[in-house]
Amino acid sequence: MLIRNGMIYTASDSYKADILISNERIVEIGEKLKPSNNTEIIDVAGCEIFPGGIDAHTHFELPSMGTISADDFESGTIAAACGGTTTIIDFVTPLKGQKLSQAVEARHEKAKKAVVDYGLHIVIVEVGKEILAEIPNIVRGGITSFKCFMAYKDTLMINDTELLEVLYAAKKHGALVSIHAENGDMLTFEMNRLMAEKKSGPQYHPIAHPAEAEGEAAHRAVILAGMSGAPLYIVHLSCNEALEEVKAARSRGQFVLAETCPQYLLLSDEVYQKKGFEPAKWVMSPPLRNSSGLEKIWEGLRDGFIQTVATDHCSFRFKGQKDMGKKNFLKIPNGIPAVGDRMNLLYSFGVNKYKLTRNQFAAVTATNPAKIFGLFPKKGTIAIGSDADLVIFDPKKKGTVSTKTGHHNVDYSAFEGFKLDGMPRYVISRGKIVSNNNKFTGAKEWGKYIKRKTFDPREWGLKINFK
Repeated sequence: MLIRNGMIYTASDSYKADILISNERIVEIGEKLKPSNNTEIIDVAGCEIFPGGIDAHTHFELPSMGTISADDFESGTIAAACGGTTTIIDFVTPLKGQKLSQAVEARHEKAKKAVVDYGLHIVIVEVGKEILAEIPNIVRGGITSFKCFMAYKDTLMINDTELLEVLYAAKKHGALVSIHAENGDMLTFEMNRLMAEKKSGPQYHPIAHPAEAEGEAAHRAVILAGMSGAPLYIVHLSCNEALEEVKAARSRGQFVLAETCPQYLLLSDEVYQKKGFEPAKWVMSPPLRNSSGLEKIWEGLRDGFIQTVATDHCSFRFKGQKDMGKKNFLKIPNGIPAVGDRMNLLYSFGVNKYKLTRNQFAAVTATNPAKIFGLFPKKGTIAIGSDADLVIFDPKKKGTVSTKTGHHNVDYSAFEGFKLDGMPRYVISRGKIVSNNNKFTGAKEWGKYIKRKTFDPREWGLKINFK
């Protein structure tokens, strides 16, 4: 395949050139490249070419609150592909008492349906000698990042001692620890208080998850990571309280990274004031925050304190799943559909609103997650030898986010009605066009498992002794 006349944007460069693809990889970049007789030529004059998106935080086919998230690895990755994302990193969540290796094997079986490439994180839900002994093999298998919850008491939450155990083990074996930063005790207290006062509607969900709880947990995680000397990654950062902790840590020279999501850049807690059960559509954790803080998150992203934009995609149908919590917001499955919207929203409301440059767009949607999670330079850039994962944006193409045009397996959109100014014309995964103007053109089970490298702080100019 030869892609002609496009303007290329990577995290560091902007230039016009042709791209020649062979055997799933980029083999040549230059001006007026000559095709062979059997080369497919695609003229993309007037379009902008970015590295294929990497969503480093998705939850497909996730058991939660007695149900399973609506998008499996097939429907979820079809939505990803049509939205410009060519690699996802999902989660292995073991049951308590289950071997990590068994949980990984079961997750791979479900992920066979993926139509774009995938990697895996693993959630550490309990800490003991057996679990810690498995970590070296898990890392050798290409799962080089662990997630720990500081919330969800009695289910996923681990205590500070256990978190320190994980941080030290991750540092020793070259893995990265990511944190769901909410203070579980504060959340439990607020939930119990609201239930005692018979405040059970979905509008009370954000009250049960105050920004102070996120800020406190972020602070504690930063201190514990500093004590261990391990790097830290904070997932789905939603508020300035947590952002200030990241800024303070980085100003001290501590290696702390952060991720945010489109919902924390574009939506506010005003949606929880909608009538009836409608607010349940946006029940997620952390919840949406006050509109006054949205600009702070954009600034943190622009200024480099937040390195990535993922989605935390965890879709549940409004009717038949979300409404399990009609009488009690604590029983509403948490999460929104977003994997198919991320690139479009960031381009329209980031690049086109002058909040991000095109190079920053490439960085936060592809290059940074590739570097952080051991995929670079195979993924996340446009370079000779890299996988031919590309998203070709037509800046003149307009659209509207809607359940009618989206590909998520749900009955609502969290961003319904958002106007898009610039959309992908083609999305290419390893040299194959998997989306043409929002129509999926890929193949079933096209996705491959990507065995990720160990965490390398040198990608960020830092020295950390993992021995």
